Amino acid sequence: MSKFQLLLPKMGESVEEATIINWLKDIGDKIDEDDLIVEIATDKVDSEVPSEVSGILIEKLCNVNDVVKVGQPLAIIETKDLKKEKTNINPIKKSKSLISKAQKINKLQKEFINKNIYSPLVKNISKKEGVTESELKNIRGTGKEGRVTKNDLLSFLNKRNGNLLVSKNKQDYNLSQKDKEGAYEMTRMEKLISDHMIQSKNESAHVQAFIEADISKIWEWREKNKKIFYEREGEKITFTPVFLMLVAQALKEFPIINASLENYNLIKKKNINIGMATALSNGNLIVPVIKNADQLSLIGLVKKVNDLAKRARNNQLQPDDVKGGTYTISNVGIFETLMGTPIINQPQLGILAFGAIRKVPSVIETNKGDFVGIRFKIILSHSFDHRIVNGAMGGMFIKRIKDLIENWESDLLI
Repeated sequence: MSKFQLLLPKMGESVEEATIINWLKDIGDKIDEDDLIVEIATDKVDSEVPSEVSGILIEKLCNVNDVVKVGQPLAIIETKDLKKEKTNINPIKKSKSLISKAQKINKLQKEFINKNIYSPLVKNISKKEGVTESELKNIRGTGKEGRVTKNDLLSFLNKRNGNLLVSKNKQDYNLSQKDKEGAYEMTRMEKLISDHMIQSKNESAHVQAFIEADISKIWEWREKNKKIFYEREGEKITFTPVFLMLVAQALKEFPIINASLENYNLIKKKNINIGMATALSNGNLIVPVIKNADQLSLIGLVKKVNDLAKRARNNQLQPDDVKGGTYTISNVGIFETLMGTPIINQPQLGILAFGAIRKVPSVIETNKGDFVGIRFKIILSHSFDHRIVNGAMGGMFIKRIKDLIENWESDLLI
């Protein structure tokens, strides 16, 4: 017999710890490889930790609500040592034995067709919420081999119940309760976000720069193409993919802003992975990441943004979806906010907020003189870490994005 330590895996550059939410296996339980052992939560996403080996769970090293560091042991699994195969087995008998085993496996596989396997967590939530077996079978699983995950089930419950359920100390409650007068403890996610925001403000030397851009060309281009694009691709064009494309281009020209700072070490990044701050219905925020954004076409960005935003709001993001961000944008304009002072997502060096698009009277310069006309304008709010990015570079960066916005190719085909 040998012992295997199940460790808390790395879940992203800025994620250093996680909270134990629920143990899915008990001491003495038989464990198969890839079985889900424990449910954890970070300030970015909830997830489950699978086992890398088969064996017996003999010890839990953490309790529910404990905060553990990445790489810290969570549990100990006892595994069997591989026995050496005997060499005096009759080859004919061995062949017959293998054929017999194959036939049994084939029979079991046939019996398992259309039979769903659910994790203990999914079973517990289903029992608590009164989800029937037939309802479970109709849920489209996004887990390994189509397995129904906790997020799939919560998404189903949200749609069935007509409201958003948020886990708090294993009790689900409707957010409308907070509308009543009284004191309410912050949810686990709210606490994690709060700590993350305070850490960022204490660590980075936040400086802000603002600039106004004429976004009329992009506005008119979108109006002309959104219906055609939807009929062809089945996807809606928002301004966010356009912003992502322009920011990715600017980051290629200002690579220092795409870097990160960790313990006085400046780490330059090869890939441009842009986080997209997404507001959830429960008032919280999550930042899915568009990997290699500079290598995607506008169509690719539209599809990626829509997919991540949809899965974020349905609580279906996976840990890999929020990993590896090198810069972040936030489209606060969807709330009709003109500008803001966004907080940097550690350990990044900057974050850019796009404000509301407004129709305003403007002085328009032409070869024949100036005149007043109606234009669409937007304010860009750039927060950057003054420890590395000085005021000149921070200002030039958003000036470059302003230029890219105002020089948009109106005849761009998609």
